[in-house]
Amino acid sequence: MNAEFSFPHLYSTDRRGPVRWILSHLKYQWWLVIVAVIGALGNAGLAGVVPVMIGQAVNLVNGGNFDRNRLLQIVLIIVISQTIRGVLQFARNFGFEVIAQRIERNIRQELYVSLLGKSMTFHSLQPVGDTMARATNDVREVNFLFSPGVNLVIGSLIFIFVPIVVAPRYHPSLVLVPLLFVVIYFILLRFYLKELEPVTDEVRYSFGILNTRLNEALDGIEVVKGAAQEQGEVMLFGKNVDRYRKAAIKQGDIEARFLPALLLAVAMGGGLLHALILFKQGLINTGDVVAYFGLLVMLSFPTFVSIFAYSRISLGLAGARRILELMNRENNLDQNENGHHGIMQGDVVFDQVSFAYQNNETVLKDVSFHVRPGQIVAIVGQTGSGKTTLVKLINRIYDVTSGRVLVDGVDVRDWNLESLRRQISIIEQDIFLFSQTIAENIAFGKPGASMDEIVKAATAAQADEFIRSFDKGYDTVIGERGVTLSGGQRQRLALARAFLTQPSILILDDSTSAIDSATEDKIQRAIYTAAQGRTTFIITHRLSQIRWADLILVLRKGELVAVGSHEELMKTSETYRNIFQEL
Repeated sequence: MNAEFSFPHLYSTDRRGPVRWILSHLKYQWWLVIVAVIGALGNAGLAGVVPVMIGQAVNLVNGGNFDRNRLLQIVLIIVISQTIRGVLQFARNFGFEVIAQRIERNIRQELYVSLLGKSMTFHSLQPVGDTMARATNDVREVNFLFSPGVNLVIGSLIFIFVPIVVAPRYHPSLVLVPLLFVVIYFILLRFYLKELEPVTDEVRYSFGILNTRLNEALDGIEVVKGAAQEQGEVMLFGKNVDRYRKAAIKQGDIEARFLPALLLAVAMGGGLLHALILFKQGLINTGDVVAYFGLLVMLSFPTFVSIFAYSRISLGLAGARRILELMNRENNLDQNENGHHGIMQGDVVFDQVSFAYQNNETVLKDVSFHVRPGQIVAIVGQTGSGKTTLVKLINRIYDVTSGRVLVDGVDVRDWNLESLRRQISIIEQDIFLFSQTIAENIAFGKPGASMDEIVKAATAAQADEFIRSFDKGYDTVIGERGVTLSGGQRQRLALARAFLTQPSILILDDSTSAIDSATEDKIQRAIYTAAQGRTTFIITHRLSQIRWADLILVLRKGELVAVGSHEELMKTSETYRNIFQEL
């Protein structure tokens, strides 16, 4: 599986199916599995001691020769065995709980690394809310698959076999009822799980839809309020909640019709009748009847636990399928670890480049041009002409559909992806800032930067003055996406972040559109200074930036219709003159 970036994993996993994948995680917890299974075996086995000992006590009390010492021995055996059983039960619960928590941690890390390694094509098409549902709730369901799911299933299944093993000691025919119970139980369980699987899949899927819309409504809350669509969103959210509710109710309905519960009642009644007939025939005594019925009571634990435990397993497998579907989604970009490394000079060539998204809608067609190191390139064109897509082909945010993009004479697909991107900085129109301090946001691309470097970059971006106006200065924590800052302030922080990394290629995607006129001249000088000595691409509608570009690319409907300086294009390109007159 290709990936943009990968990181060392704790271990490799088998992603060919949810069960294989879960088992590939489980095998690395083998010692905890042994502890848990030993605890389950011991717990169930010692649970069978109680009815056997009670049967002996009944015979002792009913017998003519009452033996007080033997009765005390029976009591002592029960106390000691159940104390040990308590310890073993703790080992079972502890083992499975630690397994569940460790696997949840490892799955979260595996999924997060996978998401970081996905291309922008993937992230553009995948709803964030659904991704969050899978990364949080679905991963949590895998945890519940082990504890309480597998924990209770393994613990209870062993309880089923204790009556089969112990009952024949009283009379061979007494094995018939528990044996028939086990056979019919597993047949009914098979149908139960088959009926439950699609319902639990729908539960997890409908929750993903619910979470997706919630995320979109909150992310676009300004649009919702601006259009006065709160009521409409409430109604839509209500429909999604209702779909999730119906799926959960259907799951509950299937659980309520769990036939082994009825089977248990028949087995206990039939087993008791069988034992009483043998008693009347003088083949077993009173204590044997009591002990045998006590063994049959042990079947109630796996029966009633199964209603809950197998639902947890089914939901866990449904969550695992959704997580795997996300991680196994095709990714055409490759980090190319053994690719070209080196200090970038900034020579960029587009050689008959075409690009189309997955829906086959052509965005760029046969684009060719050559930018020499240190040149400033302005890209102009109407909205939707492919300007932003073009620059994102340089650092392989997207890969070309046909043709080649060369940086320093090397196809970008032959570059080591990390080396390529570390030397290219993009400042987009929609600035994203993290909920961290201003200093941390500026140093995002260079985590080890000193405070002096951060201040120097902020000063170059004309951001130092407004930063120091805050009470905590560079230690001021800003909200997600920088919502506590103005548009111009966010863009100046983005410029500072780019200046700090000292890229060989700088790309400005209409990044000064929100800057006020009072600050524009300072920012222009800062950009011009930053552009010296590095190749710079500027997508802009500002005349001042277009005029001082060394090269201007004119795009129209995905095609490069003109290339040249401002003076050349004003003479030779009607499209450019029309665009220039509109600015």
